[in-house]
Amino acid sequence: MALNRRQFLIGAAGLATAATTVGLAGCAPGSGSSGNSGGGGGGGGASGAADMKFAWWGNDIRNKNTQAAIDAYTKANPNVKIAPQPGEFNTYWDKLATQTAGGQAPDVIQMDMAYIAEYGNRQALLDLTKYGVDTSKFIEGTVESGKINDTLVGVNAGINSAVLFANPKIFDKAKVSMPDDTSWTWDDLMQVAAEVSSKAGVPFGVASMFGSDAFFGAFLRQNGKELFNDKGLAFDTPDAKAWFDLMVKYQKANAMGSPQQNSEESSKPLDQSAIAVGKTAMQYYNTNQLEAVDAATGTDLKILRYPSLTGKATDRKAWYKASMLFSASAKSKYPEQAGALINWWVNSPECANINLAERGVPCNTDILNQIKPKLSKPQQTVVKFLDDIKPELAATPIAPPPGGGKLGGVMFRYQSDVLFGRATTADASQKFVDEMKSNLQGG
Repeated sequence: MALNRRQFLIGAAGLATAATTVGLAGCAPGSGSSGNSGGGGGGGGASGAADMKFAWWGNDIRNKNTQAAIDAYTKANPNVKIAPQPGEFNTYWDKLATQTAGGQAPDVIQMDMAYIAEYGNRQALLDLTKYGVDTSKFIEGTVESGKINDTLVGVNAGINSAVLFANPKIFDKAKVSMPDDTSWTWDDLMQVAAEVSSKAGVPFGVASMFGSDAFFGAFLRQNGKELFNDKGLAFDTPDAKAWFDLMVKYQKANAMGSPQQNSEESSKPLDQSAIAVGKTAMQYYNTNQLEAVDAATGTDLKILRYPSLTGKATDRKAWYKASMLFSASAKSKYPEQAGALINWWVNSPECANINLAERGVPCNTDILNQIKPKLSKPQQTVVKFLDDIKPELAATPIAPPPGGGKLGGVMFRYQSDVLFGRATTADASQKFVDEMKSNLQGG
């Protein structure tokens, strides 16, 4: 099944239905009967017998790697059985909500930043620090992603960062130099995008940027705001309007394609995306997607930082984003074994050599150094980029609160109203903020 571009970019975000909220409403940690510390049933320690389920979403490569890792783990731990539950983005969250509501959640769960608070706030996930998960060697700022109310309910599976991928061939065709991404502003990006679009004869100078909640979050951070705080929505209508106004400015400059082209782009599969078919010079992605987009494009793309307000990369307020996380069900009968499996997954050289950087760059610095020589050329490019931007990092944003995972889809809908002339930026931004506040209250 082909995934459209929005699904590919955001994974689960926006794909869960009301079943998530309904399904989690009755969740609480299982009491268990074995006396294991920290609650939950048990199988007599991390090395004890267990018959667990492990759920994840992914692609053919991830499925193959994950199964190989499971086989390696169960070979080394013959008393442990692990039933794999691979899934697709568009069905994963409804299934997980149903399983959780029925007390049958998988023991180990691949989790997304958009929904970790949804599950964590309802006590549906284990406190992993109580079950031997070690994050002491993780890169600074990468552990906080999995903390809800100061409790570690998810372990970062790998890091990435929101970026633009640029096609050097389009820049060469336009006879425009590749921009210096360490010193450009949002207006500079607009001017470069408009120039290369015009001179290369492509519909987009930059594609998919304004529909990105990550780029919106970066823009907010540079203006002293955030997407979310511990009270809910951390921005208001004027902040959203500024982003919508910037989008209109790009549209008028012919930097981002027509309203129809922008709308169509959001639903295209990767191999038909604007950058893959040579219709844009730059497009929004996350760093860990470089290898897949390189393959679809048939060229070596360049990673570009998103701009800053000041033209200084150190003012970008960047952060390392968790590509996904690993969590464990609070009702697992085998909490210690689930914790041991997650710990092995993020801290074991054996597991790292199987998965490499497919789920993002490993957070454990020792593990990363061990697998670097085995990484593909695109993956090594990503590792270098993430290392280069360390001076540009700010505090890690908090996980979206319940209902917050819908932000990207809601924003895109109101942006479309603006681009098609159905609403002003003032009206659209007000409705966007009002709807998100309602979603958070309902979450």
